[in-house]
Amino acid sequence: MTSRFTELTVDCHDPERLAAFWCEVLDFKVIDRSEGKVEIGSWVPTVEDVRARQMPPTLVFIRVPEGKTVKNRLHLDVSPIDGSTQDEVSRLLDLGATKTDVGQGPDRNWVVMADPEGNEFDVLRTLAPQG
Repeated sequence: MTSRFTELTVDCHDPERLAAFWCEVLDFKVIDRSEGKVEIGSWVPTVEDVRARQMPPTLVFIRVPEGKTVKNRLHLDVSPIDGSTQDEVSRLLDLGATKTDVGQGPDRNWVVMADPEGNEFDVLRTLAPQG
């Protein structure tokens, strides 16, 4: 018997808006929604797939009344696959992200950003072919 990491849940004020933002960032699709909850992913989970192998987790956005008050204890890291890190930062800024300072200092090879509700995430080095 074992468990699988299947979902990462994000508390938020506006699940639809945040899900739409992250769908654009990650090229995910909405796979489930109900009152106050939206789940997005790159695949639709089935029991058979989850039992057969570890699959990428989905993201679930759940409406909560309280706001974010401190730095995230857990955050996402994303890596550009089609362009430079700076190109991806620019794209994410256009989608509604902001650059943020969590004390990382200036000499880092990643960029700390926040989604439209202030949840921090990092843009890491590009994985795009160099050439």
